[in-house]
Amino acid sequence: MQKVYNHIPVVNDLSFEIKSGEMFGLLGPNGAGKSTTIRMIITLTQPTEGYIEVAGHEVKQNPVEVRRNIGVVLQQVSVDSDLTVWENMEFHGRMHHIPNPERKQRIEQWLEYVDLSDRTKDLAKTLSGGMKRRLQIARALLHQPKILFLDEPTVGLDPQNRRRLWEIIRDLNRQGMTILLTTHYMEEVEFLCDRIGIMDSGKLIELGTLDQFKAKYGEGLVMKQVGDRSESKFFPTLAQANEYFEQMPDKTGMMVRESNLEDIFVQLTGHQLD
Repeated sequence: MQKVYNHIPVVNDLSFEIKSGEMFGLLGPNGAGKSTTIRMIITLTQPTEGYIEVAGHEVKQNPVEVRRNIGVVLQQVSVDSDLTVWENMEFHGRMHHIPNPERKQRIEQWLEYVDLSDRTKDLAKTLSGGMKRRLQIARALLHQPKILFLDEPTVGLDPQNRRRLWEIIRDLNRQGMTILLTTHYMEEVEFLCDRIGIMDSGKLIELGTLDQFKAKYGEGLVMKQVGDRSESKFFPTLAQANEYFEQMPDKTGMMVRESNLEDIFVQLTGHQLD
């Protein structure tokens, strides 16, 4: 898929496939093209060219069927502040033509799932940030989508609320939900995702599991502080990194540790994720 704005490719010849039931993480620095990619897949932005298929339907030819099969939680909080929690769910259910009493039963089921059953009569504007996110997730699941898109779902939340959302997301995936997640938090990807795609400047520059990345770039890391910046050197194993470290005559400002996703991300893109 490709998206060009003012003759500048924002998403450039991007191609990947997400398996049914997979939790797929899309990573990239600001401006890498992640949000534009999501917007093309969920039919909010027309691709300049390319073929995008979601749940067996091509997005240009059959956007209505695509929308029926997807749930979306964008990073902007999109609940209606002047409606109650129940009214937000009710409105979404009616938009998807879910008949009663099934609509009522599903609203109750999903509000209980995200632990908002005791807030049904509260106006959405009285909810905390974490509660609003959980309401967005409940609403996105109401019409029983096959695929859930989460664009920076925990941005701006405190660590406790973030962990709570992680558990909800992981549980949904264990139940068989296919999920595409974009995030700024490396530990979120390490905790949740089966496979990871790394984007930079509109292109997919790496694709695989964390174990595959470590096997390719190295499991051991020697870091050295040089002035106000740190330099890192990868080794196939932690033992080899330790061996190199022990041979150094001057170990000032040096340390050895196991590599992680952030190390590999910085190595590939040249910048920190945030």
